Amino acid sequence: MNYPAVLIDRIVIKQGDITGEDVDAIVNAANPGLLGGGGVDGAIHTAAGPGLLQECRTLGGCQHGEARITGGYNLKARYIIHTPGPVYKGGNKRERIILTESYYNSMRLAKEHNLLSISFPAISTGIYGYPKEEACEVAVTTVLDFMKNENFVIDVYFVLFDRENTELYTSFLTSLKNF
Repeated sequence: MNYPAVLIDRIVIKQGDITGEDVDAIVNAANPGLLGGGGVDGAIHTAAGPGLLQECRTLGGCQHGEARITGGYNLKARYIIHTPGPVYKGGNKRERIILTESYYNSMRLAKEHNLLSISFPAISTGIYGYPKEEACEVAVTTVLDFMKNENFVIDVYFVLFDRENTELYTSFLTSLKNF
């Protein structure tokens, strides 16, 4: 894993509430129905207001690993990119591939919409049970691989709700800088 410093330096790790991010898009760790739920998904739907639910109803859902984009409504972010990550079932049910697809497809939408900044949560590490350390590695390397392979440089924020994820992401990013 050798990435140019110019890409690594575009990633910021912070602990906080993703709904307050002032970026072009925040990523919602959604459920496949896209109609709200618990955790990050519920917080985003609540903060964005009822217009988000109305728009999501027109999208027909979203499979695990896919991504859809909507307006940001009452959020500072102009857009919300919704992606249902995998439900972790021991690691032998394509979970890593699906999680990679969630990050990749979110970045693809960011590129298609010419976005300059994006904030990600730790997709699938809450109620979906994905192991946090592996999820961190998948998240950061997928985003860096996308920027490198697609020649798409964007400001990326990993906005993590809990201290454990914040420490994992900070440590992993530091290890890449020192590689």
